[in-house]
Amino acid sequence: MSRAIVLVLDSFGIGSAPDADKFGDEGADTFGHIAKYRYQQGQPLQLPNLTRLGLTEAHKEATGIYAKGFHEVETHGAYACAAELSSGKDTPSGHWELMGVPVHFEWGYFLNEENSFPDELLAQILKTCELDGYLGNCHASGTEILKQLGEQHIRNGYPIFYTSADSVFQIAAHEEHFGLERLYQVCEKVRALIEPYNIGRVIARPFVGDNADNFERTANRKDYSVLPPKPTVLDKLQNKGGKVIAIGKISDIFAGQGVSESVKASGLNGLLTATLNAMEKAPENTLIFTNLVDFDTLYGHRRDIDGYARELEAFDQWLPVIESAMKPDDVLVLTADHGCDPTWQGTDHTREFIPLLLSGENVLAGSRGKRHSFADLGQTLCRLFDLPAMEEGKAIKLS
Repeated sequence: MSRAIVLVLDSFGIGSAPDADKFGDEGADTFGHIAKYRYQQGQPLQLPNLTRLGLTEAHKEATGIYAKGFHEVETHGAYACAAELSSGKDTPSGHWELMGVPVHFEWGYFLNEENSFPDELLAQILKTCELDGYLGNCHASGTEILKQLGEQHIRNGYPIFYTSADSVFQIAAHEEHFGLERLYQVCEKVRALIEPYNIGRVIARPFVGDNADNFERTANRKDYSVLPPKPTVLDKLQNKGGKVIAIGKISDIFAGQGVSESVKASGLNGLLTATLNAMEKAPENTLIFTNLVDFDTLYGHRRDIDGYARELEAFDQWLPVIESAMKPDDVLVLTADHGCDPTWQGTDHTREFIPLLLSGENVLAGSRGKRHSFADLGQTLCRLFDLPAMEEGKAIKLS
């Protein structure tokens, strides 16, 4: 029996999706624009292992051109680009669709840039959570709002409420002055209160520091998501006696549904070390599912092109280590859940194709073309694990 190791490079889009214009994202290209920037700086991206597995060919499938600094090479993996069927470009939708369940309903959103949350909801939160007040109540960058309101939060103890273009309610609070466990408790109660609004996630955003110059968000972030609308590959594999090891924020994204073991880790090195540890001990018929969140939170949303480029190069250097830990029947999948072009206006995700790079001793190299749904990966995993087929998606031929 096989094992699958799925690594999600959170936000690593490879070119505008066919419907990008509906999201104001026509022309977005996370990989292409990072490559162009570095090329213009005289420091072309160095991604030999990702290139070997088909990244640059997948990008060409999506955009029709090679990214700056890259050209045609012989690949050793199967590669494709995939468009998203789900109605939004958010994290849960992307991950659920990867696991075979596209989101066809519309999420609720808090659209107002200022005074974002309904008065009746805020009143319920204050009463239920026994809070004397709150700060924020607006759309904001998570790092900028700490600079603006973090010191005031320490003085008066009011948590910071904010949102974005995603379907999300975020709560920031100081780990020491407010308390981490108290923050989690508040988020759990808010998760229940916002059910009528059809919001995808409540996110606890703990931070530390003494003043606006040194506030820093910690790795103790926690996402409170709703359950996927239908059983995913994770559920089907568990039901058949297989195992799902969720690393990083994967378990939060699926609200624990279908997860056999949840491993918390942070940072690229920490998350990939946890993945290697799981690969060492995981039995056959196991899905090891890792989210590499820093691409998105530290570099995409912050529009840090250099940081994103360095993180890609660091990940590329990890690939031979991951590959050397694979067993003969293992399949490695490198993919993403949406785009977050660091050259784009604003700070939100971008609607893009994602890469699907698959490798292993039994995987035949070459193009698998343009895929019409992320759910093609879910269907592929069902075939790999000999599970009942998903309702959506078309399996990728591996050999």
